Amino acid sequence: MKLNAMKFVPLIILLFMLQGYESQPFKMIKSYDNFEIRYYPSVAMVQTQNSPGSEQNFRKLFQYISGSNESNLKIAMTTPVHMEKTAGNEKMSFVLPSNIKQPPSPQNKSVKIIQSKEAYFAAIEYGGYSNTSKVNYYTKLLQESLEENKIKFTGPPVVLGYNSPYKFFNRRNEIIIEIDYE
Repeated sequence: MKLNAMKFVPLIILLFMLQGYESQPFKMIKSYDNFEIRYYPSVAMVQTQNSPGSEQNFRKLFQYISGSNESNLKIAMTTPVHMEKTAGNEKMSFVLPSNIKQPPSPQNKSVKIIQSKEAYFAAIEYGGYSNTSKVNYYTKLLQESLEENKIKFTGPPVVLGYNSPYKFFNRRNEIIIEIDYE
């Protein structure tokens, strides 16, 4: 299978540039040995989903922030990228910058503007390059830690990616799971 390198140039440039951009805000509530409890306020996000294995989600979101929206507005990239597997689909979301008060509508009908709900999440961090094995391992570790601490989790695991593929050291990935917390 022959790959067209020109299709990947914008992705490579974007991922390389992710360092130093605005990050989704949260408040650290409590720290445990291997995870922490965080409060995430509501934020505007742009989201799309495809069947598993499709690599179109990132492209669609990148096109939106590159100006494929009703205002032809170029929007700054933020971190992290949210990735979630649901029943037969893979969702991907970008958090919109805090200075975008009224996000323009997407031109692509499979891209949606959503408002996340404010909620408490348990978060576990891991380094290196993320893969299915690491996601499964850290998801299980987080869920077991929550059960040991009698904290009820109420949502699916969400993978947060912070780095470009060209950052080799000090990589940051997280798994977050919504929890009941008072």
